[in-house]
Amino acid sequence: MTHPVDEYVGKRVRQRRWMVGFSQQQLGEAVGIKFQQIQKYETGMNRISASRLWDIAETLGVPITFFFEGYEGAELSAENTEAGIKSAKGDFLADKEALELVRSYYAMPEKQRRKLFDLARVLSDVA
Repeated sequence: MTHPVDEYVGKRVRQRRWMVGFSQQQLGEAVGIKFQQIQKYETGMNRISASRLWDIAETLGVPITFFFEGYEGAELSAENTEAGIKSAKGDFLADKEALELVRSYYAMPEKQRRKLFDLARVLSDVA
């Protein structure tokens, strides 16, 4: 049985890996493990040790705290674990379309990004 924290951290690893454009194979090679182990981490089947999480965070360019952001574990019970994880801040990144949008956004030159950001703010205020 998986633990909700392991599942959540695994989802955050997958989100970040996808955002930076790494395959499971590439991430595994970068941290010195097989891609199958990355798969197990991302599903929460295997726990990520502190030192391995450190290596993953360094490789993906985020602080370790990134993998726990938005998790509200203290409020979760066995009955509402899935609902609690889904309602966590930043869960919109679980959507592949949102991840692709974010990745495309950061691939743009800064000047274009700023204009697109301003346009999005204007449009969202109107809606």
